[in-house]
Amino acid sequence: MRITDAQVHIWAADSPERPWPKHGRAHPHRDTPFSHADLLGEMDAAGVSRAIIVPPSWEGERNDLAFEACRLHPDRFATMGRIDLNPANQPVLDTWRAQPGMLGLRFTYRDGQSWMEDGSADWMWRAAERIGLPVMVSCPGQLRILARVAARYPGLKLIVDHLALIRGKKGAAAFVDLPDLLAMARYPNVAAKASALPRFSSQPYPYRNVHGYLREVFDAFGPNRTFWGTDLTGLPCTYRQAVTMFTEELPWLSDADKEWVMGRGISEFVGWA
Repeated sequence: MRITDAQVHIWAADSPERPWPKHGRAHPHRDTPFSHADLLGEMDAAGVSRAIIVPPSWEGERNDLAFEACRLHPDRFATMGRIDLNPANQPVLDTWRAQPGMLGLRFTYRDGQSWMEDGSADWMWRAAERIGLPVMVSCPGQLRILARVAARYPGLKLIVDHLALIRGKKGAAAFVDLPDLLAMARYPNVAAKASALPRFSSQPYPYRNVHGYLREVFDAFGPNRTFWGTDLTGLPCTYRQAVTMFTEELPWLSDADKEWVMGRGISEFVGWA
């Protein structure tokens, strides 16, 4: 089974030569870079074949480190890039996938923002649907807004990051919006990224108190639209444990299901051959 991680971050340190934007959020490892070489070492040790690099929000709209990783290791890395939601950038999307390893787009929607509802992103949704660019969206607490996007653009492939779990919460408190996520399974253009789950459990490995919620997601979206991922650098466990939580601790996943959930599903959804 070839395992593909649906989300990892790499970054460089905040420095005068490479300053992070002032609006970037604080990060506990901001002074310790995590490079693609570091990531490769972790992947090899954990038995992970490939990974999709998501440039972190705290570095702004930069994709350069991801491009370098994809250029050097095209068989191991691809990326979902960031772009500023300025309509002047629309022509850039026409050649978006010509960039090294580029598969699509990724956005983070935070409390107090309005771009998913005020029309600011309409040009991007339309262009991504027309061109065939999948879009990953991190949007805790905003699934009903994203559902309207999914309905309005049925040809737009949307991936809900981290199951839209509530940041900073654990157990049932993190899964309060699960009914809204399950309702989105009726849109065939929507997939669920089951990433960072250990972070939302109040128990130790194998984090059994989130298994039931994960089963509900799997039953709703099926094996071909439920994607395993880690968000490795934010995990409270080892990379290998993040793998075996799915491959060894979920008896209701068949071998065929695991092949889809652990890599085939995300690869086909985003077009990574």
